[in-house]
Amino acid sequence: MGDMTLDSVRLALVHDWLNQVGGAENVLEELVDLFPGRPIYTSIYAADRMPPAYRSWPIRTSFMQHLPGIAAHHQPYLPLYPLAFARTDLSGYDLVLSNKSGFCHGVRTAGASRRAIHVCYCLTPTRFLWLYRQYREREQIGAGVNLALQPLLALLRRWDWAAAQRVDHFIAISTEVQKRIRAIYGRESVVIHPPVDTDYFTPDPATRVGDYYLIVSRLIPYKRLDLAVAAFARLPRERLLIVGEGRDLAALQAQAGANVTFLGWQPRARIRELLRGCKAFLFPGLEDFGIAPVEAMAVGRPVIAYAGGGALDTVVPGVTGELFREPTAASLLEVLQDFDPRAYDPAACRAQAERFSRHSFRARLTGYLRQVLAGPVPAARAQRPVSMDG
Repeated sequence: MGDMTLDSVRLALVHDWLNQVGGAENVLEELVDLFPGRPIYTSIYAADRMPPAYRSWPIRTSFMQHLPGIAAHHQPYLPLYPLAFARTDLSGYDLVLSNKSGFCHGVRTAGASRRAIHVCYCLTPTRFLWLYRQYREREQIGAGVNLALQPLLALLRRWDWAAAQRVDHFIAISTEVQKRIRAIYGRESVVIHPPVDTDYFTPDPATRVGDYYLIVSRLIPYKRLDLAVAAFARLPRERLLIVGEGRDLAALQAQAGANVTFLGWQPRARIRELLRGCKAFLFPGLEDFGIAPVEAMAVGRPVIAYAGGGALDTVVPGVTGELFREPTAASLLEVLQDFDPRAYDPAACRAQAERFSRHSFRARLTGYLRQVLAGPVPAARAQRPVSMDG
């Protein structure tokens, strides 16, 4: 394929499901904008639940589209996703780019007479399978359901691992995910961080830094907002504003002191305004990447984050913020007690954020895909699969 260009190549995009909007969909929107008119293969598509712009996309669904109630409750159908994607034959394309957090890397790319190159942009190895303990806590799966799931999980892990071996090249969204791909699938990958809209999240010199710290997050257990709330209980003279909704709201409110304010859902423009005025943005959870801290740096504000996951790629201690080493309120409190927001240059924060801009993402992704099309790129093969739950 050495004579092909990205403009002329027959390219298909693949996505797990289209019934909710999150980080995976933000990446997909960027891919669709980068490769307009290319077909998007997915398991299900609920047009009424997705942005209106999606209705103009050439979306192609599987047999799962017609299953009862799947748009609102897609999790109970998890055993069927491997079958849906295994039946999706994309061998007629030159290049397949899957945007994976679930099972969509299992599409067929080899036929009787043709074979497509499959590049997987891996948001994470399937969390439901390989980080099950974390997933179980996040989704509040009870003991009975957990016991019943174990045989199915073992079967799906075998399928998922085998599907990963048919992928030609992996791209990881962070060094944390790169390590997971290596440990779970036994495959090497390159890191290309997901795009952040640094054109929208910009500094405003007219905005004064306020007297508050800020969190923007879903209020669910694995985000670890409880650490921040507990730390601020020991800092009665400091203020914490929390933007977001979720099932942990009542528990967090019961734990919080008078210096913690829950603002609920806020529009994007208001979030940008709050970011510009905060002393620092707090990011206490362990994330695969983490868009919000980069948005904070893009407006010129420092970040205090847990030293794990994507924050290790994005936050530069002493320059764009600080990292707390243990996932405890005491560790976060230790950083907050010594934190001086004036010690961090807004220009340095902005410069760091620009490394993760949409322009950077596009340049790195298209450059890598051109390299793949131009000739052989080493693709390490597998070792025995390893569950990250231990």
